[in-house]
Amino acid sequence: MKLLNDLFTTDYGLMSIAGIALMVVASVAFVYVLKGKIDAGPTDAGQKK
Repeated sequence: MKLLNDLFTTDYGLMSIAGIALMVVASVAFVYVLKGKIDAGPTDAGQKK
């Protein structure tokens, strides 16, 4: 219980929550962008005929 109290009431606990949330959001955004690029397929740029 002391751990949860420290996590939600102290400045370092709140910064930890913010850091974890930022990492989760960045991971989801990375997967979303990467999936979009994979689904788009190869482009004509960089391909020689």
